[in-house]
Amino acid sequence: MASSVLALYLTCLLFGDNTAQTTDLKLPSPVRQEARFVSANVGGKVKLECFYTGDVATRLYWYKQSLGQKPKLISNFYMYKTHTTFHGEFKGNPRFALDSDSTKNHLTIVDLRESDSGTYFCITSHLYMINFSESITVNVKGSGVDIQASVQQSPSETIQPGDSVTLNCTVHTGTCDGEHSVYWFRTEEDSQPGLIYTDGGKNDQCERKPNTQTRTCVHNLPMKNLSHAGTYYCAVASCGHIVFGNGTKLSDEDEENIGASVAYFLRGAFTFTSFLSVVLAFSVYLMNKENCCNSPESQANLSSSDVKVSNKCSFKNVFVDIV
Repeated sequence: MASSVLALYLTCLLFGDNTAQTTDLKLPSPVRQEARFVSANVGGKVKLECFYTGDVATRLYWYKQSLGQKPKLISNFYMYKTHTTFHGEFKGNPRFALDSDSTKNHLTIVDLRESDSGTYFCITSHLYMINFSESITVNVKGSGVDIQASVQQSPSETIQPGDSVTLNCTVHTGTCDGEHSVYWFRTEEDSQPGLIYTDGGKNDQCERKPNTQTRTCVHNLPMKNLSHAGTYYCAVASCGHIVFGNGTKLSDEDEENIGASVAYFLRGAFTFTSFLSVVLAFSVYLMNKENCCNSPESQANLSSSDVKVSNKCSFKNVFVDIV
């Protein structure tokens, strides 16, 4: 089917002008959808309505796109036939049902799960014309007891240029059984985060703990011949949510040594400055005391026999500014 459609598309592209001159086609009318956003609870039911007002032989499709993933084909229906066809993971799934005829293509989903969250598209196709209707976004809310997803990353490391390391990202999910996508970002000083790798829809590294609803997935990012230090973040998109890890910082050993040397130098300079300040302040104190006690007024007090000798020197506040 796919090869025949592709051949038809190529034929139309090559001979499109002649075809348009010899054939008067009545193109299908746009699809009309009733709602743009639907919210429901886990275990509930939603009906996504899609109406068609054309009068030519048309195929109608339903697609689903989860956050961070490519669109998936759910079903297709030829308006002059009575049966519908489901595809992939939706084939034989009793939770999905279609109510289709020449005027409508309604999709019903029962026993909702969080993995049903996403954007659904009703699409019409006639010859080489494809019409994307307005999307319907479905948000399935949890029951309140689901274990929230969490992301744990490997600790920070010190590297040298040319080293090879493997970063780890461990994802713990709850009752969400849908596929998840993993994104790796790198940030450097004075720069915006940049996407460096995407691992989409691979759940072969996951396992579920016995007697629990928790599923653990481990994703590794091997990197060779590193030339730039920075902080690497692991982000997971699953069931309509995105969760970020706390980041793994890879530091250049030379930069750390330079930073440590600067820190030691500043610490020594501060200690020396403090010691010098104390010495200078004490020297000023001794100089003022000596000048005070050797003044003529003090000597006169010492030579008087009728007055008790008072060898007290009074000082005003002394301030020492060290620049």
